[in-house]
Amino acid sequence: MPEGDSVHQAAARLRSALAGEVLTRTEFRVPAFATVDLAGERVDEVLARGKHLLIRTPTRTVHSHLKMEGEWRVLAPGERWPKPAHLARVVLETRSSVVMGFELGLVEVLARVGDEQALAHLGPDLLGPDWDAAEAVRRLAASPSTPIAVALLDQRNLAGLGNVYVNELCFLRGIRPTRVVGEVPELPAVVALAHRLIVANRDRRARVTTGIDRRGRRLWVYGRAGAPCLRCGTAIERGTLGRAVRAGDDPQERVVFWCPNCQR
Repeated sequence: MPEGDSVHQAAARLRSALAGEVLTRTEFRVPAFATVDLAGERVDEVLARGKHLLIRTPTRTVHSHLKMEGEWRVLAPGERWPKPAHLARVVLETRSSVVMGFELGLVEVLARVGDEQALAHLGPDLLGPDWDAAEAVRRLAASPSTPIAVALLDQRNLAGLGNVYVNELCFLRGIRPTRVVGEVPELPAVVALAHRLIVANRDRRARVTTGIDRRGRRLWVYGRAGAPCLRCGTAIERGTLGRAVRAGDDPQERVVFWCPNCQR
């Protein structure tokens, strides 16, 4: 599932393929931007911001969000596309590579000047140079009646956490996902652990929160409904919680997992 670490890794792959290169062909398979042509422009930089990815040329910025199914791939010229053509949303070609965005939840081409306004609503980025733990705590605390899982998923509070990290974080802190922010002790400790978790997984191929990088043992509770808790043996429970807090960020309803014994 794409979260802040996945977008960070995607940005690194695209940066290696595109940064400093001149685009020879571009194709945007999104009606609003179907006529945009960036051929001849040099790619200045590729960067991640929370769950958002920006590809910048001197005049334009390609802004994308992976949502649930999105993926960026780097291919060699002439290489067979790994997914059906109808799933492609963006094609960017240089002399040495073909970069493709499949099933992207959001694609838009912005003017380079002022493009930061598209992400102005985001809170501090857990993997960014602007990370500010105190500001993240302040924003979370401003919604005392919101379930902690919903507050942590709200990208306006802190940018980069998705459902996997939020469920694992709640387990590690012994908090039910449904508990409201105002009743969660030590918010700074929750935020600090969130930062440590995502930084530890920033460059991993497989996300690990248990310390054991082995299939079936990498995560404490996420996706393990009915299975025994890896800590106490109690069956993991599953439910749904919350709705999207801002259009364009995340799906409306989330599945949550918890251990009824470890998260009382």
